[in-house]
Amino acid sequence: MERLPFGISRLDSMIDGGAPPGSVVLLAGEVGAGAREFVYTSVAMNGLAHANAELFDLYYGGLHGNAVVPDDIHYLSFTEERDAIVSEMQFAMDDDIVDAAAEAISFADFSTEYFQLSQVPREWYAKETRKITELGNRNDRRGTMDAVGEYMNDHASGSLVVVDSVTDLVSAASDEMDWNEITLLMKGLKKASYEWGGLVLLLVNTEALSERELGGLMESTDGSLLFEWESGGSERARTLVVKQFRGVLSRLEEENIIQFETDISDAGFDISDVRKIR
Repeated sequence: MERLPFGISRLDSMIDGGAPPGSVVLLAGEVGAGAREFVYTSVAMNGLAHANAELFDLYYGGLHGNAVVPDDIHYLSFTEERDAIVSEMQFAMDDDIVDAAAEAISFADFSTEYFQLSQVPREWYAKETRKITELGNRNDRRGTMDAVGEYMNDHASGSLVVVDSVTDLVSAASDEMDWNEITLLMKGLKKASYEWGGLVLLLVNTEALSERELGGLMESTDGSLLFEWESGGSERARTLVVKQFRGVLSRLEEENIIQFETDISDAGFDISDVRKIR
């Protein structure tokens, strides 16, 4: 069975090359614990595979197992435009990686749809101010998820798609949808993703959710990766736990792997150590 690489070489090598096609994976983390860096590394390495084979081989190496690089890479954001995301990526990894990979990544900015019904001044998120003739047309505009749904229907097939982030949907839940609608939306996305045959990564901040809400999101996706800070003596370490993952977790359990220690270097997110429970 073909796999789509996450772009984290050591992780991909342990799971036969990556995630099963059609997977929706929740990347849930504490602030700074590595979830966002995981996303940046994932899109960058998959982008390099298309844009610069030499750099890809240098920073990632050869593809593992049954891995096949996704056809396209799409980065969807509710609050940031392309330049801001690329700038943030450059804080997480070497400029050479980001500059080359960004050419192969399609960035979709949904800030207009996201902020349009809020009290945020239009000039803060749009390129132009609203015309006076638009003042009465707020209810005629597309909802955020309508716009995202149209984009994914057109582009998600066979692709790596990052949604940044579910946390933004949670904060806007009272305006466009309630919490039950968000979890239902995730289940619908899971069903559609199976038909698309790509890989969808959903970023979420665990500190913005209750335990019940986080559990609901985990139940609505194929896989859940939990990024946490762990204190040991005078130092703190970033850790990654694979909570559940269809077609992947059983393989890790066979090796008695329960937790990864992680690191962030010039090449982005990486696994520095593997912990095993026997």
